Amino acid sequence: MFIGLFTLMIGYFVYFEAVLSPDVINNPYNARQEAFAERVIRGSILAEDGTVLAETQVAEDGTEMRVYPYGNVFAHVVGYSTRGRTGIENLANFTLLTSDVSTIDQIRNDIHEQKDQGNSVVTTLNVDLQQTAYSALGKNRGAVVVLEVETGKVLAMVSKPDFDPGSINEDWDRLTAEDDTDSALYNRAAQGLYPPGSTFKIITLLEYMRENPDYADFSFRCRGSLTEGNYTINCYGGTAHGQENLTEAFAKSCNSAFASIGLSLDETEFASTCDSLLFNSDLPFDLTYSKSSFTLADGATPAERMMTAIGQGETVVSPLHMAMIVSSIANGGVLMEPYVLDHVENYKGGVVDTYSPTRYGTLMSGEEAAALTEYMKAVVEDGTGRKLNDLGFSVAGKTGTAEYSNDKSKSHAWFVGFSDTGDTDIAVCVLVEEKGSGSEYAVPIARQIFAEWYTQKTFAW
Repeated sequence: MFIGLFTLMIGYFVYFEAVLSPDVINNPYNARQEAFAERVIRGSILAEDGTVLAETQVAEDGTEMRVYPYGNVFAHVVGYSTRGRTGIENLANFTLLTSDVSTIDQIRNDIHEQKDQGNSVVTTLNVDLQQTAYSALGKNRGAVVVLEVETGKVLAMVSKPDFDPGSINEDWDRLTAEDDTDSALYNRAAQGLYPPGSTFKIITLLEYMRENPDYADFSFRCRGSLTEGNYTINCYGGTAHGQENLTEAFAKSCNSAFASIGLSLDETEFASTCDSLLFNSDLPFDLTYSKSSFTLADGATPAERMMTAIGQGETVVSPLHMAMIVSSIANGGVLMEPYVLDHVENYKGGVVDTYSPTRYGTLMSGEEAAALTEYMKAVVEDGTGRKLNDLGFSVAGKTGTAEYSNDKSKSHAWFVGFSDTGDTDIAVCVLVEEKGSGSEYAVPIARQIFAEWYTQKTFAW
């Protein structure tokens, strides 16, 4: 018994050292981090092409300063390392304070009372895509997420309002003031929760397909509104779309048609589909995020069922989560876990560690993903996403206009979609707060991102 217990204890120590120790050391309450910082110069954070996003500069007197060359552009995803830590600065803290310098260099540094240079992390972030997304969002509040479909790489993540991580100490009181309404420190891309509006019709459509094998035979006459009991759903702008099949109803984002679909769906099955798409669940993502929420109980009122089907009601979702859902559609139903760290380099540029793409699982069948792709292409070819129809390559997408208050004139603008070229495709999610229709405000932003990505691909060829 003693030998067995001793063996188990040794096994746990080995497991702790190999698996758990980085997380324990990286915990912000662990005082050992101060000890690392006393002997290691914090390493750099680099973009996918080696461009410096954050580095520690050392003055002649030994004073260290953390510098962020791109200022506000990468603020939320890269984060900051004073006043606490956020973003990649927090995620990779242990790595940045770990040094793989040679033994000889360590001895030399000790003799000269100098610190060792910490390792650098090379991220998945694409500088040009990030700058394009940041510029396209302009002065609007909102968020942009760009994922590489086949791998899950986070190529861009923008949130506005923003801040300069290089002056976080000087700006701290202003950024955290009780009367501050900007919430600039808040990463809207991963932490923001919004009603999805008509982008949720992707999920409603998926559920309708699952419950109705003859879904292609759907037919509906839209008169601009639909009333059930004492509750009325209106199409955007009161537009009467006339006789529609399912493709037309989806492409035109017909609220009346999808409200009628919502009335026909089984609440339990609908909730199960949403749970399988990671609503009310943890997301496979290492940076701080908020859980999306879907609620539709058995016995829900007709009003609740209609509202839920068109992405209103109690449903809220983050831009990151919506980008993950459409990336799984683009990837044949398979979700790749989004990640921001690609590999680790020592002070000489040698690779110390690598991070590989991870398959999360199958969210839908390949046949379902292919069918949804065709419906989403119709949105771009002849629907609310027509402004993306002349980019020179195929795009599938869905716009959304999400009401967020009792004032129905106020809404958030959404676009979610992906390129469909069959070669290194990207999924894009754009959320613009308090602006209006997705086709008017979110689609033009997505267009700039798709165009920049295509330019990069063309140049690479």
